[in-house]
Amino acid sequence: MPGSRDMLPLALLFGLCLTTGSRRYPLAACRTASPAISHRCLPRVACHLPRVAPSWCSGLVDASAGTTDATATSARLSGRDIAALLFVADMYAVQLDQLAVVLGVTQARARAVALGWRRAGYAESARIGPGLPWLWLTRSGLSVCGLPYRAASPALSRLAHLRAVTAVRLALEATPRYAAARAFWRGERRLRARAGGRVGLREHIPDAEVHWPDGAPAGFAGECWAIEAELTPKTVTRTAAIMHEILARTGDYGCPAGQAQVPGAPARHARVVYLCSAAARPTVARARAALAGAAGRVEIRGLPPGADMGGAPGRAEGRAR
Repeated sequence: MPGSRDMLPLALLFGLCLTTGSRRYPLAACRTASPAISHRCLPRVACHLPRVAPSWCSGLVDASAGTTDATATSARLSGRDIAALLFVADMYAVQLDQLAVVLGVTQARARAVALGWRRAGYAESARIGPGLPWLWLTRSGLSVCGLPYRAASPALSRLAHLRAVTAVRLALEATPRYAAARAFWRGERRLRARAGGRVGLREHIPDAEVHWPDGAPAGFAGECWAIEAELTPKTVTRTAAIMHEILARTGDYGCPAGQAQVPGAPARHARVVYLCSAAARPTVARARAALAGAAGRVEIRGLPPGADMGGAPGRAEGRAR
């Protein structure tokens, strides 16, 4: 159970932590070979990465795999382009102002970058909901990233949730502690790909996992956190059941059913962090209280700025380059 000394870092991580200025997102990776979590950090995406292995969905990616002419394709993409394309792929889709934060540029510059991707056939964009246009990768874009996700435009019913989860990731990755630890975000799309067809109809997959490598300069080094962005309240019973399932899990997603919850085995998730809207927070708090002894492993925070569909252009534009 996390001690009180870790509460301040959590407050800093999920407080008002979106600020102006450029941001860099070094790619790290985490391979999970067994229910016990292991970590391995890889260099930045601009460096050489090995070709995609069967464990690609644990973090190993190749920005040139799957193309007919990998060398020529990679030469046309900068390291910043590759990192941003991988980010968009893992988040399903992002809005223009959030893409600007990822790239560390103004919205005008991000629009120009997105146009270049569209002309290359790597991405599509459209105004499919309130606010700024959305951007997602095509089959060609996913292929150049070496990712076997299914290419599809985001569903209208998921737009608000996708934006909120992306805002949570951006807020977390903007913190000095995350960068210093070389932590790794393993999103829902990657978790589902890892699980493949083995995801049970009633099995819950969190919005993301955050892996803190062993030896990281933090009191929670070696931990794996489950991340949940909660916009609308479920029932207390359903929310408590999800919390219990996450906290009781011992195996990776996609493992054999018998390894998912092994009595006496180390828990996969040291804690679950809920980022809640004002409407959802009371239900989440009541569900946590219903967990009794496990309640101390559930953190509840408000959603970061820019999580709603109205966006936060003033905070998200970044610095011109």
